[in-house]
Amino acid sequence: MERIHSAARSLEKIVEEQVKRWQVEQKKKYKKPIRPVITMSRLPGAGAQNIAKLLVEDLKIDFFDSEIVEMIAKNAQVSEKIVRTLDEQDRSIFDEWIHALSERHLWSDEYFDQLTRVVNSIGTHGYALIMGRGASFILPKEVCLRVLVVAPLSVRIENVMRKYNVSEAEARREVLRTEANRRAFIRKYFNAEMTEPTNYDLVVNTENLQLDAAVKVIKEAYNSRQWYNYNLRK
Repeated sequence: MERIHSAARSLEKIVEEQVKRWQVEQKKKYKKPIRPVITMSRLPGAGAQNIAKLLVEDLKIDFFDSEIVEMIAKNAQVSEKIVRTLDEQDRSIFDEWIHALSERHLWSDEYFDQLTRVVNSIGTHGYALIMGRGASFILPKEVCLRVLVVAPLSVRIENVMRKYNVSEAEARREVLRTEANRRAFIRKYFNAEMTEPTNYDLVVNTENLQLDAAVKVIKEAYNSRQWYNYNLRK
């Protein structure tokens, strides 16, 4: 029970801090109206978390890992607080994205509806990296760099063994279980294959690519993209 209460307090604190940052940035954003986002999908054990942490530090953007997005999406009050941070112009963009998404998906449920509202709110504010939770399939491709981080199974198992100090058998079970869950999630909500390369702008294989090099490749792609500017629509 204490863990649940602690998680709720932590979530509330994270959201409050983020809302304050958005309020401060609200006055600045129209000087920089193009607000791209990095969405990162990953195979378990491929090292995406380490890449993401370095990227957000380097690019000075916000970081929303899959656990934070999941917790917000499962809490309707917190989700609504995130949506309320959008001003009139942002809300117009947000509504357009939600409508376009609803046209691509013939069904949804309460969780999916909350998830898309959270991810689209974050995406509308921009300057963020969103890890997992189907963000690459939710946001318009014109405003996000969709990255998939992969590595061979043997490499990922070894990474998990080293990181968590577990046996090879335990690491294999965890990697395969997590991968199956992520693939099933994408199939269920987006009718897509998580590892299909054409669903992404960039696929990074960390087998022979050092951490710094992976960050450099993604950063170059992010900075060189010609971003669609929703604020200049007619």
